[in-house]
Amino acid sequence: MILILLSWIYVFFSTINLGFVTDKILRIKNQNFVIHAVLGLFTTTVFTSIWAIFGRVNFEFHIVLFFVNLAIFIKYQKEIWLLYKSFFKEIISLATPLKVALSIITILILAQCASIPYILDNESYYIQTIKWINEYGFVKGLANLHFFLAQTSGWHILQSAYNFSFLYDKFNDLSGFCLLLGNIFSITKLNDYFKNKDKNYLIIGMLPLANIFLFQFISSPSPDIPIYIFSFLIFFYFLQNFKKLDAENFNLIVILVLFSLFIKTTSFALIFIPILLLAKNFKKLLPDLFKSVLVSVIILLLFVIKNSIISGFTLFPIINFHFLETDYIIPETIAKFYYQETKLYGYVLTHEQYDKISVSELFIRWFTLPKLHGFFNKLSIILIIVCPIFIYKFFNKKGIWVLYFIMCLQLAFLFCTSPQYRFFVNFILFFSFFLMALLLNKRRFIVLSLYFSIFITGFVLLIPINLKIFTKNKFVLSTSNFSVENIVYPYKNTKSNTTFEYLQNGNLHFYSPVENDFFWSSGDGELPCVNKAQIEYFNYYYKVKPQMRTSNLKDGFYAKNTSKE
Repeated sequence: MILILLSWIYVFFSTINLGFVTDKILRIKNQNFVIHAVLGLFTTTVFTSIWAIFGRVNFEFHIVLFFVNLAIFIKYQKEIWLLYKSFFKEIISLATPLKVALSIITILILAQCASIPYILDNESYYIQTIKWINEYGFVKGLANLHFFLAQTSGWHILQSAYNFSFLYDKFNDLSGFCLLLGNIFSITKLNDYFKNKDKNYLIIGMLPLANIFLFQFISSPSPDIPIYIFSFLIFFYFLQNFKKLDAENFNLIVILVLFSLFIKTTSFALIFIPILLLAKNFKKLLPDLFKSVLVSVIILLLFVIKNSIISGFTLFPIINFHFLETDYIIPETIAKFYYQETKLYGYVLTHEQYDKISVSELFIRWFTLPKLHGFFNKLSIILIIVCPIFIYKFFNKKGIWVLYFIMCLQLAFLFCTSPQYRFFVNFILFFSFFLMALLLNKRRFIVLSLYFSIFITGFVLLIPINLKIFTKNKFVLSTSNFSVENIVYPYKNTKSNTTFEYLQNGNLHFYSPVENDFFWSSGDGELPCVNKAQIEYFNYYYKVKPQMRTSNLKDGFYAKNTSKE
């Protein structure tokens, strides 16, 4: 906990400095401390992505980053100090119950981040993605080694910048930092709601009620957390400025949406928010549109370059076309396998079952899934049906209608691609809190709900709970609990205790987990690391296997056709 707190102090220092400069260059003129931190995270992600194209994100990177931060702080120290003073003044002015709640939530977030990682994806590709960036930057054809690595989220690029791998190997908690930012923003807005009675402030202010669910994501760098937090920020500024939009808030919304898309392409529906705002306010925004266009072009270029290097597919996960022919592009059969497996996972079906089922049967299958998947699937449909009634009767404003239709569009898109509930949670939470804000908006109820959620969150954090009622997945049947051993030093980045064996297949020398009961597992193994069962499976069924392009790992991997072997 303590080491994580110390690392976050530096992260705050860095992101506030870079966020301040970003705000100044783009003239966003936002005075919110959390927004400055988020802008700083965005700028760090862009800088780290550019760096990773050419080399590893290691101590050389941090030397440059530190001196950039130092130069910014020295040059603008008076203005930056004003930001800190304004923030501390805002925290001190919180109502006492909210001040206490925020303090407890901060401690609980640190404790959860110091605990055992919970998410299974952390074991399959989070750790390895970050480790490759730290050691080599973007590597050509890396997805041929383990095609999950093709995803390389912007969030993992950012985590590679703030995990300080050259100093310590157990920092893996940027999602917790993001959740803390979200809680700070929401609680300050909740405090404002008690004064201005604006329902938009109440909706965002209810975000901490979701901590019980979100906490299980933050002991590893899950890209889902920033999507949930940034979505709430986007929705808040969208509703606040829908009627009267200025260029500053439009540019802020554009950055938040672009950041979300660079982190997770499944959040694509968010892009319709700035598009609609632009269409509605084109003449007013035109003189300052260059800034948003420039930032958009930069993000698109980074997205294209990153994908072209790692997978060979320019717009991955879109695999229908690519601009460049390379010797390291993922084989089309493997790319289609990835796409199909991702789609089938949301329905829990085999290929044979999916091919035989009708669209209506497919929907019923998805709707009636058991456990947590089924709960959120049903809740999403209930919200789709119920929300129009409440919007029309109690909150008949165009802005909320726009968000409702974007929610419908997002669900339709996911139904055609990969209808996993976690890709839709941002809308589920927002519209659930929207309904609560309409029906249960008394101050006493809100404060009691906040403290009840804190109690439940703390209880789950400290007391082991069997999750059999929520999931059938044997790898995530117990919660991630805090131990006093982690008060100073956080738990290691992986939940696995497996050892690794050093193997050779062709010219590929690699590490494979000895306890490989999870097919996609690579854990925290030394590079290059891949489960030998994967190599054997794809070699047997698809007649391809990963091989090194040269004797240097930095030169990457290609997929060798083994059909004639």
